[in-house]
Amino acid sequence: MSGDLYRLAMTVLHPGYEGTSAPDWLRRALGEGLGGVVLFARNAIDERLVRHLRAENPGTVIAIDEEGGAVTRLEVLAGSSFPGNKALGVVDDVALTERVGRQIGRMLAELDITLDYAPSADVNANPANPVIGVRSFGPDPELVARHTVAYVDGVQGAGVAACAKHFPGHGDTVTDSHLALPTVHASRETLFERDLPPFRAAIGAGVRSVMSGHLLVPALDPALPATLSRTVMTELLRGELGFDGMLVTDAIEMQAVADMFAPGEIAVRALSAGVDAICVGLSTEDSLHEIRDAVVAAVRAGVLPEERLAEAAARVRALSDWYAAQQALRDKVRGDLDQGVGLDAARAALTTSGSVLLDRGPLVVEVNARFSKAVDPATPTGITAALISLLPNTARVQMEPEGELPAFDDRPVVLVVHDAARHAWVRETVARAAALRPGVIVVDTGIPAPAPAGAAHVATHGISRVSAQAAAEWLTGGPQAGAGQ
Repeated sequence: MSGDLYRLAMTVLHPGYEGTSAPDWLRRALGEGLGGVVLFARNAIDERLVRHLRAENPGTVIAIDEEGGAVTRLEVLAGSSFPGNKALGVVDDVALTERVGRQIGRMLAELDITLDYAPSADVNANPANPVIGVRSFGPDPELVARHTVAYVDGVQGAGVAACAKHFPGHGDTVTDSHLALPTVHASRETLFERDLPPFRAAIGAGVRSVMSGHLLVPALDPALPATLSRTVMTELLRGELGFDGMLVTDAIEMQAVADMFAPGEIAVRALSAGVDAICVGLSTEDSLHEIRDAVVAAVRAGVLPEERLAEAAARVRALSDWYAAQQALRDKVRGDLDQGVGLDAARAALTTSGSVLLDRGPLVVEVNARFSKAVDPATPTGITAALISLLPNTARVQMEPEGELPAFDDRPVVLVVHDAARHAWVRETVARAAALRPGVIVVDTGIPAPAPAGAAHVATHGISRVSAQAAAEWLTGGPQAGAGQ
């Protein structure tokens, strides 16, 4: 009995780990029934790594955040081959979104990865949102719902489980839940009209997994974040929306919940609320055992019903069983390479105003460009790298936050900004540059602000290798596409 309880507790834990190879403690844990592993770019993900994990526990749920656009684990060095959700929402072609989802699923199928923590089904209702932004298909619930379904259909049509996140919706927040607990101040009516439709649609489409958001939603539960709230996880998601798949937490070391409780207590409270799998973004042998022991102790003390833990473990195994049954789809998708779909989508998503043709290397001023933490900041990436490949004498200057513009000479000037709609100082910098240099070119990779008078403007609606390539092509008179303005 005791051994069974420990095994049930291990089944619901899904840790990440440091290092480029699976540590010995993780292999041992897999042999003891560890239900899942979360992979990150730091783990040097390849088929060999996944094979080693599966050798210890063939049924383990191997998960990854591969959204496309700004959030990629497999293409972190070069940038994603897919433009991300906001770009797909701008194009608003559900067949294209499904094709993108299918190719992301194909990448994961080739690696034998069970679960993609994607798509973000959040409705980006607040333009000041610091963490969702271009990860959302957009601000309109119906648009987000139809593209969430298309993305889920694409990934799961490739034989890989998808995960709608961050329930009940992280779009109307001004706080990043990695750093603190965000509050969604909307009424229950607004939540049902605006935030829940994409999740309802994903559930209707058979999404295999949903991820909870570490969000305080007082209209639903004034006391506890959604992840820890039985009202939100069980009564709303299970009861009212009818979801019966695997419910996984966002990473429990995020400050939104880590500031409230110790990891073991977070796990127990989440399981009590109705969650099935506990995602621990970065774990060690000691921390994993600490959480496992807290879950076992809670069952023995009568705080967590053993039936609830058994139900959670069964849902983890059901997801694994579903994946095992999709082998034919994964075999089929291997031969279905749709190589140009990401670049096609990125080109179609460009919105442009003004006319410009760069015929010599510009001065690129990176005002507040977003960078991958996995890449040395001295290495040109994004728009700059794409322009250098087309115009080798392109020069680059990185501005300090709220810093001063460099001196302009006779070269064309390209300002690269991110989320100008969210940053007054970025808009002021762009306005100053436009006054100093009429005809300055502004490229916004996030949620854009209106272009200032006298500036040419390109919005990519996403951060990815293909978005940068599409923008650089347009600036140099290459392949033309885009929604215009």
